Amino acid sequence: WLKIRTNHPPLLVCHSHTSTFSYSHSTMNISKSGYRVFSANSTTACTELAKKITERLGVDLGKSVVYQESNRETRVDVKESVRGQDIFIIQTIPRDVNTAIMELLVMAYALKTNCAKNIIGVIPYFPYSKQCKMRKRGSIVCKLLASMLAKAGMLLYGLTHIITMDLHQKEIQGFFSFPVDNLRASPFLLQYIQEEIPDYRNAIIVAKSPSAAKRAQSYAERLRLGLAVMHGEAQCSESDMADGRHSPPPMSSGRTTSGHPGLELPLMMAKEKPPITVVGDVGGRIAIIVDDIIDDVEDFVAAAEILKERGAYKIYIMATHGLLSAEAPRLIEESAIDEVVVTNTVPHEVQKLQCPKIKTVDVSMILAEAIRRIHNGESMAYLFRNITVDD
Repeated sequence: WLKIRTNHPPLLVCHSHTSTFSYSHSTMNISKSGYRVFSANSTTACTELAKKITERLGVDLGKSVVYQESNRETRVDVKESVRGQDIFIIQTIPRDVNTAIMELLVMAYALKTNCAKNIIGVIPYFPYSKQCKMRKRGSIVCKLLASMLAKAGMLLYGLTHIITMDLHQKEIQGFFSFPVDNLRASPFLLQYIQEEIPDYRNAIIVAKSPSAAKRAQSYAERLRLGLAVMHGEAQCSESDMADGRHSPPPMSSGRTTSGHPGLELPLMMAKEKPPITVVGDVGGRIAIIVDDIIDDVEDFVAAAEILKERGAYKIYIMATHGLLSAEAPRLIEESAIDEVVVTNTVPHEVQKLQCPKIKTVDVSMILAEAIRRIHNGESMAYLFRNITVDD
């Protein structure tokens, strides 16, 4: 070793072999900061998924307090240091959707101001995902929410990545300006069908509307089962009056308008929905209806009644997100549906107490693995193996 004398502090230079210096330099670079997992919920029921994820990861849930002031303002207190760490915020969406969104944003801001390195939102059920299309004079609220989260990330005080599951429309990923990993629950639901439904080989996969046919076809092909599609008035919740085709509204008799001379648009015939029809033979079979969200269950109950009339002797509903709003548990209990299987992306323990037909599939495993891979910079491709575009 040779000591070089300068005005600066002594510098050591190695003349023998440079590999020693190179090795020590790379050793310093491979050390990574740690990560923490927080729950952004103020309700106990919503923290259950976060606890399961941290148990699988072998880490403790981050210490924080999320609560509502007497005037309903959201307050977040972080109780430990997060400086230089990757932070994963798990936010399951309870009944009060807007409060959950504010909890997520306030938590992200609190963690960033405490010098967190990266903040990744784990939002298994992305709220407002049904409002992803323009309806008459409404708005695409899902795009608004994506923009809020994206702007927060660009201003360096919010989310930089999102992990979610089974977006209502896959095109929603295009609303974001930062990475979104849209995981799939289908492997867990397929496993449930194979292990928990006796004689599932005698089943047929049913799409309760033509729009769900691609998802149903994907399930049917992987289970080597038949496919049936339901079509008709009871299945269509969208009408021409809701999509803006009748704008502008007709003028009142007291007003006159001056149209463009010579401009005559062809008159569109009104859409008339046919009586409900089942395309496919369900007689003497187990009918398995698949969808991404089950919220208001009237359509599912009506579909189950039709399938019973067509000869199906058992009816299962498989969905990723079990919102089960309003009178859903009672309607399911009184219907021809034998079992409703949903994942735990949304808390529904109260509904399960009201209706024993509701069963839960745990998806904390894939969420925990996604967190581990993102933190370690590993590829996410393994989590999407054998996943089709239509899942």
